[in-house]
Amino acid sequence: MIKEMVADVVIVGGSTGGCAAALAAAKTGYKVIMTEETKWIGGQLTNQAVPPDEHRWIEQFGCTRSYRKFRNDVRSYYGKHFPLSELGKEKPFFNPGSANVSRISHEPRAALAVLNDMLAPYVHSGKVIILTETKIKAAETDKDDVTAVEVEQVYTKQSYVLRAPYFLDGTDCGDVLPLAGVEYVTGAESQKDTGEPHALVGDANPMEMQAITHCFAIDYIEGENHTIEKPRDYQFWKDYQAPFWPNTQLDWTGVNPVTLQPITYSLFREKDKFSLWEYRRLIDKANFKEGLYDSDISLINWPQNDYWLGPVIDVSKEEKQKHLEGAKQLSLSLLYWMQTEAPRLDGKQGYPGLRLRPDVVGTDDGLAMFPYIRESRRIKAEFTVVEQHISAALRETAEVFHDSVGIGSYRIDLHPSTGGNSFIDISSLPFQIPLGSLIPVRVNNLLPASKNLGVTHITNGCYRLHPVEWNIGEVSGYLVAYCLKHKLTPRQVRNDQTILEDFQRHLVKEGIELAWPTVHAV
Repeated sequence: MIKEMVADVVIVGGSTGGCAAALAAAKTGYKVIMTEETKWIGGQLTNQAVPPDEHRWIEQFGCTRSYRKFRNDVRSYYGKHFPLSELGKEKPFFNPGSANVSRISHEPRAALAVLNDMLAPYVHSGKVIILTETKIKAAETDKDDVTAVEVEQVYTKQSYVLRAPYFLDGTDCGDVLPLAGVEYVTGAESQKDTGEPHALVGDANPMEMQAITHCFAIDYIEGENHTIEKPRDYQFWKDYQAPFWPNTQLDWTGVNPVTLQPITYSLFREKDKFSLWEYRRLIDKANFKEGLYDSDISLINWPQNDYWLGPVIDVSKEEKQKHLEGAKQLSLSLLYWMQTEAPRLDGKQGYPGLRLRPDVVGTDDGLAMFPYIRESRRIKAEFTVVEQHISAALRETAEVFHDSVGIGSYRIDLHPSTGGNSFIDISSLPFQIPLGSLIPVRVNNLLPASKNLGVTHITNGCYRLHPVEWNIGEVSGYLVAYCLKHKLTPRQVRNDQTILEDFQRHLVKEGIELAWPTVHAV
């Protein structure tokens, strides 16, 4: 039996941006139904197990007030519930993992706890209903409007029809777009289409997308043996070498993303080599009282487990499953190689004391609930951000957008692609998020709330990170609320200067930064 539910806004996908959208809409007084296909809301922060990638000014400015609250609440979570060491207590900006790539590298469980607490007043009051382990099946439309979506609970197979005046696509792959007939693009555009220096020469390739990564967490107990069963595809990955890679995939040698020259990593700290262990470390045991943790805990999201053999978007179910399983096999093979064959500092082979930590990611197999998706379907928008707007090589300051609804900063960072191309990692300028990039060219009442806004394959490389995704989702939530209150459409808000300025004032009041102070390229 199909159940019907009605809300002011339906958010399909409880991603990082989806959660921010739910908070914004509910805070403004509107009823929200949010679905999530895994058992954890939070997307990148939780079910994909990726600690925040952020810019260098994040502790002072450059994010929304609610994202800053999330970060502060993560720190408070550890401060309230965990016995910190004197070292941990002394740090003004406590970083649980002391990671060298993240200023607040934390466990996914901590992020989940904080997100649940932030949403709790609205969940308890009935303003927000969250349907976890629930996936979209279909969408109903009437001309240029979405009227309903059908979703199904993964295990019980209970179906729901969800109706609302507005819908947000908060999935990491833009799953609502094809089902609702929303115009979108995938993959890599061509230079002749966008004029971007780093776009493809020749024809566009919709199937060229950034690698996905199936992350996992491990700790290290010297003297113990936690070697996993040999993965099915281990020999394939042990022998595999991409044409653009300097060595086999399972090796300490990789590629410098900027220069594309070979680089040799180390697992643990070793002279001047880059320590992969500290790269995305979630827990630095030195930050906590002695004896609480037996070991550091590190999150494995490395070049060695980037999977680029094929896309998982807009392919058959069989092809998608093949690549999802391939990404899992690669990650498990990397772990097995490290446990059994990886060269050690002492001249031996293998670190059998590396222990998979399923509890950290909330799964039985020890791999994150969902692969880390770097690139989504992207709406064909009223305005699309291209490389020329933000590249430090092409201009001195980023394009100023009159319809700015937020800001972000990150290098244009693309991982190797399913089209067989290596990294693209180039300097960018701190940028704005234009409202036009959130408005589909035709559909009136569906908005992006994740990485599915109007950007290109190239500019997705810097619009895909945690604080930017949060900003995108939060603004979409506020935009829906503004439109419901004033009986307007998103298109009307953007295209009437007086209304746009009023909406922007509302965003500023809610803690959305619309412009950067004077800062430099990254």
